[in-house]
Amino acid sequence: MRPQRYLPFLIIGLLCVEAGRAANNATAEVTLHGYVLDSACAFAKDLHKPVSESCARQCGEAGSPLVVLSDAGDVYWPISEKTPAEGQNPRLMPFAGRKVTVSGRVYKRGGSKGIAIEKIE
Repeated sequence: MRPQRYLPFLIIGLLCVEAGRAANNATAEVTLHGYVLDSACAFAKDLHKPVSESCARQCGEAGSPLVVLSDAGDVYWPISEKTPAEGQNPRLMPFAGRKVTVSGRVYKRGGSKGIAIEKIE
């Protein structure tokens, strides 16, 4: 048999796999409610809300990435859609330790969720 005969089927198969991967990372507009807290507290200490605003601010100022912990318990990593990407801590610092409503596009990859924040209040 000639391998060239199967080439179109191989190409179609690879395209289907790539389309499935792209669908898993598809963006969706969401609005969620939750707390802005430092990532270490969200994971290592399993907090459901910050200990205090000043604690969350101190951790953010010390360089710990701030995240949004939704009311559903999901952690959203604030991300930048710009190239080169910009850190989001300066934008989140005024809300550190506080309950917020966040709107933006969500990206998923490998069990992680990132949110490109368009609006935070």
